Amino acid sequence: MDSPPALATPAAVAGTPRALVQPGYRFAFVLVTSLFFLWGLSYGLLDVLNKHFQETLHVSRAQSGLLQMAYFGAYFVMALPAAVLMNRWGYKSGMMLGLCLFAAGALLFIPAANLGGLDPFLFALFVIASGLAFLETAANPYITSLGAPDTGPRRLNLAQSFNGLGSVIGPLIGRQFFTSAGSANNHSTVQVTYAAIAAVVLIVAALIARTRMPDVRQQEQAIVADRPVELVRTGHFVWGVVAQFFYVGAQVGIGAMFLNFVTEHGHNIGSATGATLLAIALACFLVGRFSGAYLMGRFSPARMLGSYGIINVGLCLVVVAALGTLSVIALIAVFFFMSIMFPTIFALAVRDLGAKTRRGASFVIMAIVGGALAPYVMGRIADHSTTAFAFLLPAACFAVVAWYGYSHSRTARMRTTDSAHAHPSHPESPPLPAGRRPAAGADRIG
Repeated sequence: MDSPPALATPAAVAGTPRALVQPGYRFAFVLVTSLFFLWGLSYGLLDVLNKHFQETLHVSRAQSGLLQMAYFGAYFVMALPAAVLMNRWGYKSGMMLGLCLFAAGALLFIPAANLGGLDPFLFALFVIASGLAFLETAANPYITSLGAPDTGPRRLNLAQSFNGLGSVIGPLIGRQFFTSAGSANNHSTVQVTYAAIAAVVLIVAALIARTRMPDVRQQEQAIVADRPVELVRTGHFVWGVVAQFFYVGAQVGIGAMFLNFVTEHGHNIGSATGATLLAIALACFLVGRFSGAYLMGRFSPARMLGSYGIINVGLCLVVVAALGTLSVIALIAVFFFMSIMFPTIFALAVRDLGAKTRRGASFVIMAIVGGALAPYVMGRIADHSTTAFAFLLPAACFAVVAWYGYSHSRTARMRTTDSAHAHPSHPESPPLPAGRRPAAGADRIG
């Protein structure tokens, strides 16, 4: 259960300077941000495991693709149970259970390697991703609540920047330990790597268990006190889930097809050079996350989301045109502009959901299942046409994201205007003292 003290209500926060994180809660912010790094590291290792298992277990590319199915399928299965648990016991309990499942799954790599075959590894990855579903369902909305609501997208983008850092470091670790000559015929380096990850995860779990975490449930109840929220009738939430489904599909599909595209359509680019280009693309993703968090202090997050989505539609069309080096550069640039999309969509979708935030967050996390479907569809398109032509799918996905960003920005602007008209300012009529009632007829005109 989350420990007191509670966060200030939005009204209280509104009267103070817009600090990105409320003073007194910065250590909690750092601890929760470390979770973003950990699941980024896990995801970064996934693609390298694909290639490793193809070589050591002698499985086909389609069979190794089951890793993504097990990984992202766990998000779909476990996100709603995570929300149910946190509704009863709070965000901290969700984080703790998620970390324990993460560590258990990592340790399962040890017997999986001894058993041989792909199925034990699929089960271990499913357990890991189940833990990550709990972590993401808890950490994403929790980070948005550690300050003023209007700084939530910026705060989440900053935390998600460390997810990008983990995604960059993961492949570097994988290439160092999983593709070395000594690991070509055994899984010993995989066992050691995941045992070390389990140890780090358990250390973080111990730190969180001993830390007084801010209780944000009062804040969520305050948001909903005057305006009950029904999720299915909340447009920005419903379309946020849709936008997240298409975004994650685009991100995972692009990552899965990156090496195929650059080696087929780039000039004299082999697998080794392609891996280097992928590292550069992931570095662009990381830079985009940090720069996006900075820019959101000056520009509307929703408008940035819409603009970045439109830019990526154009870049994907350049990739579809298969223009050689120019298309390779465009594909790398896509990583920069999609960097802010997941955290921004998430923050916009769960904003002002009040007590429904946990349940809403679980549906947004369930939308990650798009990452299990898009790579298969893109692969089918590539098999029947070309790899370049398959990038029409992420172009369409980014169009949905752009529409969501611009529509959310327009709706928020209209809501602000309506609020200003409904509550005009009357400086000549100061508020009555507490307990005083207006005289009879004082509310009448004339």
